[in-house]
Amino acid sequence: MADVFELMLALDLRADPPEPELAELRWHLGLGPQPEALRIVTEFPWVVEDDEGRPVVENHPEPLLAQRGEAYAIGGALVSLLLPRERTGRGTWALTSRQEIHPDGFERTGELLAWLATWAADAHRRHDGGVDLGWTRFHEERPPTPLTVRDGVVVWPS
Repeated sequence: MADVFELMLALDLRADPPEPELAELRWHLGLGPQPEALRIVTEFPWVVEDDEGRPVVENHPEPLLAQRGEAYAIGGALVSLLLPRERTGRGTWALTSRQEIHPDGFERTGELLAWLATWAADAHRRHDGGVDLGWTRFHEERPPTPLTVRDGVVVWPS
C-alpha cells in the first residue's frame, strides 16, 4: 500500500477573492474549466523525453483537489464543494474537500493551501498566527492531525 494521506479541508473564505483566482480555485476543485492563466499554482513540472530521447521539463497543469468518487485507501468518498454562504453575507464562501494525497504532492498542494489560508475567515485563525484549514490522516491511522498553515507554509505530517 502506498503512503497515502487523507486531506480534509473544511473552512469558510472571507470576502470575494479576485475572479481570476476564484476561477482557478474552482478548477482545482474540479468545479470549472482550466483558466487561461494560472495565478495561484503556476508550475506543474513534468519530465518527458524529447525527439532525441533527452529529458525535458514541460509544464503540465492539473487540478489539485478534483478527485471524485470512491476513495482508494482512506475509505469513503472523495469530493470537493465550494458554495456561496447565504447567511454570513455576500462574497463569503464555504469550502469542503476530501482528497487522497501522496507526500510527493505536498509541496504543490501546499501552494494552493497557503493561498487558501490568506482568504480563510477569522474563525480559522489561531492566536499563534497559524490558520487551521482541516486535517490530515495517514491512511492506516485513525486519529487525524490538524492541518495548519503557519507563516505561509503548510505544516505537513512528518
